[in-house]
Amino acid sequence: MTFLFYLAAFIVALGPLIVAHELGHYWVARWCGVKVLRFSIGFGKPLRTWLRGADRTEWVLAAVPLGGYVKMLDEREGSVAVEELPRAFNRQNVWKRIAIVIAGPAANLLMAIGLYWVLFMHGVPGIRPVVDAPVEASAAATAGFQKGDVIRSVAGDSAPTWQEARWVLLKHAVEKGVVDVQVSTDGGDTAVRRLDMSTLTAQDLDGDFLRVLGLARFQQRGAPEITAITSGSAAERAGLKAGDEIVAINNVSIESGDHATRIIREHAGKALIVEVRRNDAALPAIQVTPDRVVDTDGRSIGRIGALLQPQRRAFEKYRVNLSYGPLDSLGKAVVKTWDTSIFSLKMMGKMVVGEVSLKNLSGPITIADYAGQSAKLGWIAYITFLALISISLGVLNLLPIPLLDGGHLMYYIAEIFKGSPVSENTMEIGQRVGMGLLLLMMAFAIFNDVNRLISG
Repeated sequence: MTFLFYLAAFIVALGPLIVAHELGHYWVARWCGVKVLRFSIGFGKPLRTWLRGADRTEWVLAAVPLGGYVKMLDEREGSVAVEELPRAFNRQNVWKRIAIVIAGPAANLLMAIGLYWVLFMHGVPGIRPVVDAPVEASAAATAGFQKGDVIRSVAGDSAPTWQEARWVLLKHAVEKGVVDVQVSTDGGDTAVRRLDMSTLTAQDLDGDFLRVLGLARFQQRGAPEITAITSGSAAERAGLKAGDEIVAINNVSIESGDHATRIIREHAGKALIVEVRRNDAALPAIQVTPDRVVDTDGRSIGRIGALLQPQRRAFEKYRVNLSYGPLDSLGKAVVKTWDTSIFSLKMMGKMVVGEVSLKNLSGPITIADYAGQSAKLGWIAYITFLALISISLGVLNLLPIPLLDGGHLMYYIAEIFKGSPVSENTMEIGQRVGMGLLLLMMAFAIFNDVNRLISG
């Protein structure tokens, strides 16, 4: 059932993104007077076909739902009747062709703006960015962070939640510089902590870079509560349930979720005696044996598949809900989409030069996994996931790789400067190079997917 749920979440997520992308091409092509022969969602064998409109356009639902295409009238792909030559794609001026090609990625970016707009108007839940005591001799300790500091801004960018603070810090972490973090101290004063991130490595950015910096979110002390359990996990096999409070492990009183996690990580494959409180009543001790998995650093660690959070009663005072009016929400949605797009391009560039690991590439298996996980967390998390994937799809298609929309844009820009279309021979060579690059990227992505599955 879990597999089917994740598969359904993946298809439901991918469907609207593909439809939006291809509708972008379709609408602008029609607006430019180009005849559309086929609008296909998916590749391969058609499952259903409908003929619609004066042009009898084929609307197709195909067997492989991992993409789609819009086929337009084009002399390079078949004979065209004389009376329809003005409606052929290749007969359009270069600016119309650019508009048609760029419309697909633009539709995905506009979709992301729309999704973020809805989220910001509804309200996005978050956690106040309160800092815990930094790890000794870490970059955070050197910067002067203290327990109880509340992050207000990072390099001038507002950080009203821990999630937003982490996002802004990540944008600066890839540059490996020194960043000014403005905080409100536990005493109510305002201070600036200069956080040096120059020592971060590509491997650090693959995992929890904040942990490497010694920066952690403040954890309410006390028995943590299990808020979610992974199906088939060690926690489920042992009989633990959502809502259980972890009081002690191996006779050691548990002070926080991080405390419990550290003990679990250190006991891969070894039985733990867990004392649990359920519905305010103590249960007999439960034996839990953490599964052995490999983390991003290649180390063998223990994992029980339970999400641990502070008890809901203690957690409430750290919760915030960010919501804005329609105009403010629209502005924030545009900024969020722009920032995420630029960051995605930077990360891709750093992958090419080796400053960021290729482990960050994800394929369909990981995307399906994230789709299922976000769907389980609720519609807000799922819509956020959709917005991120929509941005990724838009940015990826704008890369100057032949076969992608960005590759066609590259040809048309060359045509503007050259004064004539790029030769068919050049385009054919480009197609082969583009196919090779895309296959290589897909191979890396699928390898990473499989590696994540094996390592848990």
